[in-house]
Amino acid sequence: MKKQYDFSKARRGPVVPHAPGKTRITIRLDNDMIEHFQAIIDRAGGGNYQTLINGALREHIRGARLEAVLRRTIRQEVRAAAESLSKAG
Repeated sequence: MKKQYDFSKARRGPVVPHAPGKTRITIRLDNDMIEHFQAIIDRAGGGNYQTLINGALREHIRGARLEAVLRRTIRQEVRAAAESLSKAG
């Protein structure tokens, strides 16, 4: 190591800039949740457990949207069938 370093041209901030479209947050997750995703990454031979968690959240949101669309469609179909039956009978 040197006895003295020149930081006159140094800049503050992260060494590696964050990816566009990403925001750093602090979140508290249960240990077993983190261990679960880390174990998946370990079995896969490497990767990033945070990316895996992000994907799981995205899948959940897409699934919730799909469920909402399906429920709305089923309600409309049931309502239409009920109206059809009431007009026929």
